[in-house]
Amino acid sequence: MEDATASPAEIGRHYDRRSPIGDELRGGQLHMWYWYDRDDDAPLPEAVHRITRKVTGTLGLRPGERVLDAGCGPGETALFLARHHGAEVTGVTVSDVELEAARNRARSTGLERLVDFRYGDYMDLPFPDGSFDAVLALESLQNAPDLGRALGELHRVLRPGGRVAFSDFSLESAAEPERVERFMTTLRLPVLPTLPQWLAYARSAGFEVEEYTQCGPRVFGMKGKYLKAAMERRGEVAGKFGERDVAEFSRLHRGFFAPRRDQIGYVIVCARKPG
Repeated sequence: MEDATASPAEIGRHYDRRSPIGDELRGGQLHMWYWYDRDDDAPLPEAVHRITRKVTGTLGLRPGERVLDAGCGPGETALFLARHHGAEVTGVTVSDVELEAARNRARSTGLERLVDFRYGDYMDLPFPDGSFDAVLALESLQNAPDLGRALGELHRVLRPGGRVAFSDFSLESAAEPERVERFMTTLRLPVLPTLPQWLAYARSAGFEVEEYTQCGPRVFGMKGKYLKAAMERRGEVAGKFGERDVAEFSRLHRGFFAPRRDQIGYVIVCARKPG
């Protein structure tokens, strides 16, 4: 497999190329979707927002708590936490395109007093120890060149008793490895842990795991519903971005769909830094 390890600047460019159209299709959130079954008629942005609610709900946020959104994307998730939980959210991303989109969203919603978006690498955060009550990493740890170091840094900036919630892809079947390799190369994944391995990484970083789930069949297993929803909007999106950009977006994501539905899982983990 091609070496998927990349520098923060390379990962930033990776998302710079993908974020604008992804933002348009998913309503400001670049992470995965969640459909209950094939008859679920929820629009794509709502299916994506289900993941937002499902992952952030495990944090049990209270008004005024300080939250780090590590890999904040175009900012909609951080704004959701501020709007619905009264949290004070700092979002970091290595994508210039995402940073601009997130700041524009904050200005347009009037939530600038509660959210602060910055260019930053979660492997080397510019915050003192114990700066946050909670940390969110929604499909952002997947690109860490050193997953243990990344989780250790999130552990460092959490106060004692603080919580972390993360979601990401997992390996469910090693059969037909060439399919998985295409998936990993496309997403620039250095590793693709199983659920037990994700839990081991969290514990090795010093966290106490409190809750976890594997919901791959309703996430990656519904990739066909995503493709249908995206194709229904293809003409509209091409009218906004141009046919060439849409074709390039499709090309960049082709390998994502290579695995069988049962090969790629989706894990959600909530853990706590001991008090």
